[in-house]
Amino acid sequence: MTSAAARTALDLTAELGLPDLEEFYRDLHRHPELSRQEHRTAGLLAGRLKAVGCDTVEGIGGTGVAGVLRNGDGPVVLLRADMDALPVTEETGLPYASRTPGVMHACGHDLHVTWLAGAARALAAGRDAWNGTLVVVGQPAEETGSGAAAMVADGLYARVPRPDVLLGQHAAPGPVGLYPHVPGLILSATTDVEIIVHGRGGHGSRPETTVDPVLTAAYLVTRLQSVVSREIAPRESAVLTVGRIEAGTAPNIIPSTARISLNLRTQSEAVRDRMVAAIRRIAEGECHAAGCPREPEVTVGASFPATVNDAEADRRVAAVHREVFGDGTVFDPGPAMGSEDFSLLAADGQPYAYWFVTTTPAATWDAAPGGDDLFAKLDAIPSNHSPHFAPDLSAVGPGVRALVAAALTHLC
Repeated sequence: MTSAAARTALDLTAELGLPDLEEFYRDLHRHPELSRQEHRTAGLLAGRLKAVGCDTVEGIGGTGVAGVLRNGDGPVVLLRADMDALPVTEETGLPYASRTPGVMHACGHDLHVTWLAGAARALAAGRDAWNGTLVVVGQPAEETGSGAAAMVADGLYARVPRPDVLLGQHAAPGPVGLYPHVPGLILSATTDVEIIVHGRGGHGSRPETTVDPVLTAAYLVTRLQSVVSREIAPRESAVLTVGRIEAGTAPNIIPSTARISLNLRTQSEAVRDRMVAAIRRIAEGECHAAGCPREPEVTVGASFPATVNDAEADRRVAAVHREVFGDGTVFDPGPAMGSEDFSLLAADGQPYAYWFVTTTPAATWDAAPGGDDLFAKLDAIPSNHSPHFAPDLSAVGPGVRALVAAALTHLC
């Protein structure tokens, strides 16, 4: 028997005004804005929230937006979308491709904003069918891991009601129409680490008078690959990526320093601490072996927490998604190594549920190698942060419906 939440979700999203939402999405995609620069995006979202009757607050934590729909007694449910784009040059060839050089919505946040605006409109139009308070949040700077914390620190919950439950979803690769859920750890923690190697610079014709930090950095990059393979148990997931190396100004100058930037992905704090300790030990050892005049500087930088769904909150949302979209559309893919700052909005430890909505165009999915192996095909198609990442417009409606259905599991 279909639940009240599922029936109401289908009723409220029967007429979504898709042409308008699709054009809104195309407009957002054409005009991406980097973290903490989402002024235009925030203004457009705020305008849509005001138009459907939300009490709207702007400028929270910089460019954050929040809207509130009060509809009698009942729980407070928060829906969140992140708004920022990435420093990526778009290569999709879409007619509505980015017009901002070197900036692209390569992670689907433009789609998230569209889904949020559509869900707010549908729920505002159907107030007779639910009770409680809806809080919708447009969050800046997810890509830098600072936006959620900035909104909370800037008094988000002094301006809007504190939620009883928080809900969020993310565009993901995969054929349109799947809704992966994980009742527990769904996204990993991430930590940035920077190493500065101090050498002794000089002329390229007299290397014997120098201590070459570039050579030492090269050894470090190679040796660091052993941290996961030889110091972390196979049963514990972890990733270490060297994402940037910077050194030197000219081919014939041996520089005085080299800089290495790392990114760690872990699913437990203990593993993270072991990896950081290993990085420090290896950096110190390589620099000592090279005769560097100073110890290396190892700095732990920005981090994202792990995203751990409340099992009951996720179960309720997954159940209504099965009812609305069909049993075969919801599955548990296990934890991903990606990271999010969504959980920081649960400032008082409130339960939250976070899930994925697949968005790959049918033609792209069908052309990918891998046959019937879902995960093999996923490895072959453009993923988030790719310059070719291009969600299909057919995902606009289902994404709105998924968000509305999730909210109604608590508001009905």
